Amino acid sequence: MIQKPALTLADAERIGAAAIVEARKNNWAVAIAICDEGGHLLWFQRLDGAPLTSAYIAPHKARTAAMGRRETKVYEEIINNGRTAFLSAPEIEGMLEGGVPILVEGHCVGAVGVSAVKSSEDAQIAKAGIAAL
Repeated sequence: MIQKPALTLADAERIGAAAIVEARKNNWAVAIAICDEGGHLLWFQRLDGAPLTSAYIAPHKARTAAMGRRETKVYEEIINNGRTAFLSAPEIEGMLEGGVPILVEGHCVGAVGVSAVKSSEDAQIAKAGIAAL
């Protein structure tokens, strides 16, 4: 049997609180989603003023980063470099930068997805949240 760490609700709340601090520090109205390793939503917040579509995009970014065990920026780059057939990959959505896996002791325990500002800023918020873990 493999033993590995698991993300708890308390962990997700700590990550989410830190991500909110980063977003507010920069006056960015975003949606923030945190999921477990299987891509199941654990925590979600759409800040005041965030676009309605961000409430759909952030969870998909988180799910894709968790299931793929890599930043969603990787998928965006694959597509932007001409491999558009990748858009037909099953069950993968939110292939834009801003989904970041949460890695603990070499294991992916979940991911954070952020949506509503520039993709690099979405990723900045996600990483600030993860740093609180």
